[in-house]
Amino acid sequence: MIDNIILVITGTLHNRSSEELLEKCHPLDGPYRASDGHLGSPIVPYFCQATLCAVTSTSELYRTVLVDTPLGPYFGDCLSIEDLDEVNVEIIRNTLYKAYLEDFNSFCKKVGGGTAEVMNDILQLEADRRAINITVNSLDTDMDLKSREKLYPTMGLLYPEGTSRLIKATDIDAVRSAIDAFPDYRGLLNDSGLDEDKTIEDSFFELEVNLNRLAFEQQFHFGMYYAFVKLKEQEIRNIVWIAECISQDQRGRINQYVPIF
Repeated sequence: MIDNIILVITGTLHNRSSEELLEKCHPLDGPYRASDGHLGSPIVPYFCQATLCAVTSTSELYRTVLVDTPLGPYFGDCLSIEDLDEVNVEIIRNTLYKAYLEDFNSFCKKVGGGTAEVMNDILQLEADRRAINITVNSLDTDMDLKSREKLYPTMGLLYPEGTSRLIKATDIDAVRSAIDAFPDYRGLLNDSGLDEDKTIEDSFFELEVNLNRLAFEQQFHFGMYYAFVKLKEQEIRNIVWIAECISQDQRGRINQYVPIF
């Protein structure tokens, strides 16, 4: 849903048609809970039938759509109408994911049991991935360290010692030094981790797949459903990778996908 919202914001800023935006939206947006407590239709049909076709500006989008979706509380707590511009789109995305991860993690802890145990490891990895990626991607930008700090989730293996070092990082060597104390991430930014054959994202996908597989080692918890969906997403990425290698005549790189089982 967050990526769909960002897509709508970006499209609105560039005066894209609602039909074009709807075609690009991810269809896997579940029901939203309306203000009266009843479950509504999925978010994409909701946009289509009610509001998106009439939206002509980001301020109108904020007032008439975003406050009525499950992301509304996150926007209210973290963002304002003035933030909805092209410069802040990626900051908005990372701010929403930060709030979502922290909220989801709190929910899983309330569920407790095997669900909390399995989801804790998975969500910690996602939080650390976002912290490292935010740091690496902001090194050559004008983002100040205070703004970067606000985007880091307050959870994960890196939090708080690792993230406090990432905040101060000004080059890739400083990032490598910040995560070197964590065995799972030690090899992410070595020379082989920065070449075109295996990116940082590929390494994180491998770690994620391993945690999602482990979710099926336990019984009587809800984490396996989340893990199943995530493994399916990786399967789709693998199929796309193989198809791209064939279409671009790069058959020698076909096997560079992330195996699931």
